[in-house]
Amino acid sequence: MEKDKIIVYIDGGARGNPGPAAGGVFIPQLSKKYSHYLGKATNNEAEYSAAIFALKKIKQLIGKEKAEKTGIEIRSDSELLVNQFNGKYKIKEKTLVPFFIEIWNLKQDFGEVKFVHIPREENKEADFLVNRELDHQNKLL
Repeated sequence: MEKDKIIVYIDGGARGNPGPAAGGVFIPQLSKKYSHYLGKATNNEAEYSAAIFALKKIKQLIGKEKAEKTGIEIRSDSELLVNQFNGKYKIKEKTLVPFFIEIWNLKQDFGEVKFVHIPREENKEADFLVNRELDHQNKLL
């Protein structure tokens, strides 16, 4: 049986490291765009949070049963995140371990989850969502 595949673009960013942080998620096939504010976090924590948010949101949108038959391709310009999930880099930042475990567990809900590194130029929509969220939060403070 051919699995469905959903491509999702994610980005995370922090102004200051750590500093005010946000994540952005763009799912073109579902015509969905999301951003979420994280408060104070590092850039890497924001990248991981965006992946967590994306997987939870996709499962919510398509349902548990369909998720089990669906492949997810997470596209990110974070070389660290992609290479850690592809087994090329070890996790040296202890603060990332709980994020990694959460993503690992969320992956079990889907047919397959792949992490693909893309150039920053191909991730403009997710990056825009991060910066828009940080600008919005900055106005609220």
